[in-house]
Amino acid sequence: MFRDVTSEERAHRELTDPKAMRAIAHPTRLAILEALARREPLTATEVSEMVGESPTNCAFHLRTLAKYGFVEEAGGGPGRRRPWRRAHIGFSYDETSTDEPEARIAAHMLSSVLWEQWLSKLAQVNLLRGGFPEQWRKITGVSETVFYLTPEEAEAFQEELRTMFFRYHDRLGDASLRPADSVPIEFIQFMFPFDATRTEGD
Repeated sequence: MFRDVTSEERAHRELTDPKAMRAIAHPTRLAILEALARREPLTATEVSEMVGESPTNCAFHLRTLAKYGFVEEAGGGPGRRRPWRRAHIGFSYDETSTDEPEARIAAHMLSSVLWEQWLSKLAQVNLLRGGFPEQWRKITGVSETVFYLTPEEAEAFQEELRTMFFRYHDRLGDASLRPADSVPIEFIQFMFPFDATRTEGD
């Protein structure tokens, strides 16, 4: 039996299980979650059209995502149609929060995949942004600023940003809350100690 799931029930998931982190550290599975964030529920065939993989391959990855709690069957599909939806709005993890070697290795693996995808996406956006509609071209870009902060202040700063972002959090899980002219917007944030990028002698 399937039931509607509220946005409160599909809050962000804090990943701590190394097996779940390894399972999601896969470009196709991350792409499937992105596809479901844009439109859900979706069958494996519908997902395949969005991510450029075969329906059979997408069905396998959807079952793997379901095994580790990232997606779930949505029900309601006629005949053999098997639609899926996200089990959570999104996920987060902290690779520095544990001393368990297996968890740290899995988190590092996930970070490597995510960083590679983010940097590739930013390069693609840079190539294409000249063709964006003017109103979206204005808000598409990068900015760079240096602050002098203590570790405690930096953590508080990130928390303030998260609070601001979550103003629109419910729209991810409930399509009825999205204004008619709204589109998915991705905000990628990098924050690091400036001197960490400098080599000896700089």
